[in-house]
Amino acid sequence: MARENRTWGAVRIQGELRRLGHRVAAATIRKVLRAHRIPPPKHRDDSWRIFLRAQADTLLATDFFHVDCAVSLARVYVAFVIEHSTRRVHLLGVTRYPCASWAIQLARHFTADLEAAGRRFTHLVRDRDAKFIATFDPVFTSIGVTTIMTAPQAPKMNAIAERFVGSVRRERTDRMLIAGERHLRVVLDQYIAHYNTGRSHQGHGMSLRAPRRRPERDPIPRASRPGPPQTCPRRADPRVRDCRITAPVKPGGRVIDHHRRYRRIPTTRLTSADEPFRQGQGWFH
Repeated sequence: MARENRTWGAVRIQGELRRLGHRVAAATIRKVLRAHRIPPPKHRDDSWRIFLRAQADTLLATDFFHVDCAVSLARVYVAFVIEHSTRRVHLLGVTRYPCASWAIQLARHFTADLEAAGRRFTHLVRDRDAKFIATFDPVFTSIGVTTIMTAPQAPKMNAIAERFVGSVRRERTDRMLIAGERHLRVVLDQYIAHYNTGRSHQGHGMSLRAPRRRPERDPIPRASRPGPPQTCPRRADPRVRDCRITAPVKPGGRVIDHHRRYRRIPTTRLTSADEPFRQGQGWFH
């Protein structure tokens, strides 16, 4: 009940359960909601979010953004349209002198492309920019698309379009110097082609595939192979020589060099053949 009705609290759920014949305390309901990580009810209106989710398949959003050129020191404006469900972006136009007639002409070209492709949309979300004059909305109304304006100073109502503007600035235009209008158009065409086909985002039905595995790579991990675990023998380091460490000793088996850590040799009775060791002239291997 709490997931389907975001505005219901513990007391409201308690009343609904009592109508169904279940007597549960409100504290128990709060404990169950916290165990399932369901947040408390929100005291704000979620009608706009519900509308966007319900109409996502037939919803469009449009917006403008600008890019400052480093060579010509001019400001270039870009117009685009994005689909809410698939996050597919359509570049409408790039110009240095935006005006109302330019926006209307872009809208006519875009609606003609939609009719030619046979795609149907019902709503278009836009802000209150001055370039959207009164004759802009009838262009979309002619193909059955209703224009919805966002509230003043509420960019989150058009969050899908604003998020694309942030992505294209962080990933492309802020990382390179734009020479002019023509250069910006080429850069945006390449980025939008990558955004629609190869970039991962929250769009529905992206159908991105992982790259094919190389044939020389083993497809079965070693941990999942049947049988005893396979171990490879260690190879000796070529930098370490196979030699023995020797240390001078005194009569009685005590090591002379005290700075090295050697094992104390047990005291044994020496014979005449061991006379050099008695005199401290021999070496013990």
